[in-house]
Amino acid sequence: MSLVLDPTAQDLLFREARTANAFTDEPVSEEQVQAIYDLVKFGPTAFNQSPLRITLVRSAEARERLVQHMAEGNQPKTATAPLVAILSADNEFHEELPRLFPHFPQAKDVFFAERPAREGAASLNAALQAAYFIIGVRAAGLAAGPMTGFDFAGVQKEFLDGDHTPLMVVNIGRPAEDAWFPRSPRLEADQVITTV
Repeated sequence: MSLVLDPTAQDLLFREARTANAFTDEPVSEEQVQAIYDLVKFGPTAFNQSPLRITLVRSAEARERLVQHMAEGNQPKTATAPLVAILSADNEFHEELPRLFPHFPQAKDVFFAERPAREGAASLNAALQAAYFIIGVRAAGLAAGPMTGFDFAGVQKEFLDGDHTPLMVVNIGRPAEDAWFPRSPRLEADQVITTV
């Protein structure tokens, strides 16, 4: 059985997509970011909670502050990527639920009144949205370099607040010629899928 998605799009989004480690100096525009978000905002989350928050690091001063919190191996690529996004989970997402989940506005208080419940839900669902964000970057013809090699507490203190938990930092731009490491192996379907 073939997939409905065009093979070229399959390659762009999945088979040929890899983490980029080097980028050209072509800028990423606000219009491109808006187009990416307008696509990925439709990804599913429980209760439509949509807890992902995106902090774009554009200024040289902010970039310098971020690079200081990156692991040593991630510093050069973060310093030179055309655009860097800090993806975080909003632990106060429940305040938007009456608007985002209008057929059951009580969900805000029934399920998410306690902070630990919100943190767990925000982390899981924002991570799901982060995956869609990476696919959206690829759909825009750009490359993504997602990283978790950084000082989470430092990035939170420097760029966020106590209600936002950093998930990853993503370098974004057009890939340079030497952007890719060789592709690593993947597990086969029979190693992953179990039928019961």
